Amino acid sequence: MHSRKARRRLAVPLAALLVATLTGTVTGTTPASADTPAIKIENNATQPVFSRADAIQQTVFVEVKGTDSDNDGKPDRVAVDILRPKETDHGLKVPVIMEASPYYAPGNDVANHPVDVDEHGNPLPALTALSARQDAGPFDGYYDNYFLPRGYAIALVENVGSARATGCPTSGDRNETAGPKAAIDWLNGRAKGFDAAGNPVDATWSTGKVGMIGVSYNGTLPNAVAATGVEGLKTIVPIAAISSWYDYYRANGGVLAPGGFQGEDLDVLAKYVLTRENGQEACGAVIDDIAAEQDRITGDYSAFWDVRNYMNGVRKVKASVFVVHGLNDWNVKTKQFAQWWYALAKQKVPRKIWLHQGTHMNPFSLRTVEWLRQLHGWFDYWLHGIDTGIMREPQADVEAAAGQWEQHRSWPLPGTVTVPLHPGPGSSLGLLPRPRAAKETFTDQKTRTAEQLVEATGQDPNRLAYTTPTLPTDVRISGTPTVKVRASFKDGASPYLTALLVDYGTDTRPNGSLLSTGENYCYGQGVPGDTGCTVLRTLGTSVTPYKIVTRGWLDTRNRHRPDRTDTLRPGKDYDFTWDFQPTDYTFKKGHRLGLVVISTDYDYTLRYPVGTKITIAPSHSKLNLPITLGRLP
Repeated sequence: MHSRKARRRLAVPLAALLVATLTGTVTGTTPASADTPAIKIENNATQPVFSRADAIQQTVFVEVKGTDSDNDGKPDRVAVDILRPKETDHGLKVPVIMEASPYYAPGNDVANHPVDVDEHGNPLPALTALSARQDAGPFDGYYDNYFLPRGYAIALVENVGSARATGCPTSGDRNETAGPKAAIDWLNGRAKGFDAAGNPVDATWSTGKVGMIGVSYNGTLPNAVAATGVEGLKTIVPIAAISSWYDYYRANGGVLAPGGFQGEDLDVLAKYVLTRENGQEACGAVIDDIAAEQDRITGDYSAFWDVRNYMNGVRKVKASVFVVHGLNDWNVKTKQFAQWWYALAKQKVPRKIWLHQGTHMNPFSLRTVEWLRQLHGWFDYWLHGIDTGIMREPQADVEAAAGQWEQHRSWPLPGTVTVPLHPGPGSSLGLLPRPRAAKETFTDQKTRTAEQLVEATGQDPNRLAYTTPTLPTDVRISGTPTVKVRASFKDGASPYLTALLVDYGTDTRPNGSLLSTGENYCYGQGVPGDTGCTVLRTLGTSVTPYKIVTRGWLDTRNRHRPDRTDTLRPGKDYDFTWDFQPTDYTFKKGHRLGLVVISTDYDYTLRYPVGTKITIAPSHSKLNLPITLGRLP
């Protein structure tokens, strides 16, 4: 999930660009006196009248009251870098856009866990890899260039255990939530802050209103803090964010990897971001405990994971929520946004959503101009109290295909209904169940990827594949598909069932890259080393013969519940039901819709010894699709 490249530290330049001197009454505001600077509002939006070049920079060390994660007898502290208009030293009060992160210092190279295991799930240690990775979606510093001139302060919070903070990182536990929450408390006069010399510092310039934003881990922290119900947090913008850490490193009882990072787990991530001074000495025992408790053998849900599940606090959420996620993000998978979104809807939390066809990326890099328009309207509404009209716009922006954006009243799309498809004889997949379909068997293996198994033609001993006839119309699904399979296991150790939903048909599809359009766009005030400009980009595409639209995994020992392992009797039939990752996707007319069932998913699951034989009863199995458009043959 990681944005691991350290964001450059905010610096106060020597040169000044575009100095805005405010005196007297400013449009849309009523200052306390003629000498008090104020926000300028025109056309129901804040205007860029403050100078980024002359902004005040300060660093405050905020005490995290009641949290001593490194057990040194002192409350943890987090470092908060602040950039604010110089007018805040002369009576102007502004809200804060906050990004909390464990990535402001370069991370460590850390060994991943081996994923080839014996029949008992114990690791075979010869295949350990390193998890050092490049930044998955870094910010280019647009907050300061764009928002500070419009009357916002920017606050960057170093997470506990990282950089200049104290305490220990624990990959989503309460102490990590407590860090940015303490920064919000300090902005509202409820926590202690100090300068580097230890002198008390107060946020006299703050209105107390905070909006948190970030990508990946930096987007997860807003979810975590919002789930505490902290006063002063008015809105969050979680981008490619986690809502439950269990669903990041596990799935339905099974040990699972983030896409591209096989063998990573909570302890690996904690070691990566442990960049504070004397980190190993202070936090080694804490991380050892994580390694012991995360349980890579059974993969069961437990109290250890429950404290890292922000769904537990959704009823406490007082902040509005602007969710952004890539429909092709296999790092932070789509279940993370969807379960959060569904729960927020039940609580009637004010919300908005963007779903794009990219991977683990920042919408600023994908749809820059429209992103800034909507985000500006969102922050102005929730932090400045301006009726920008953003809440009257359609709730959902969905990229249906590369560059083809639509707006909808809600998501999943209105009118979506669940339609079952049934496997049948001759690898068929259709609307009617086939009561006489014979049972079929395949053998688990651990060397071919899911893609290779999908590409295989005809019968294949290592998978079962079922497809519809060519589609008579476009068929669009929107939401969370599920699958039910009646199956038996014997002659092996693998407990996994993996289902793949496949679009068979040659087409031009997004390939996960971003391409420059060659057009330069200046979005904010520049300073030396930071122009406030960017090159606009679009999604790259490739022509491919098929696409794995979504997939889902189940450890069959957890067929009843994710927190309980129940062994299987060899050769006995069981009914297994599990979910795919949520999606929004259109299968085009003339394509075929496919269901492929395998056991080991080479890039995601643990890899047990080969040889497990899995027999499926198609007559008692079905694929449930949330369909909003078209008809099936």
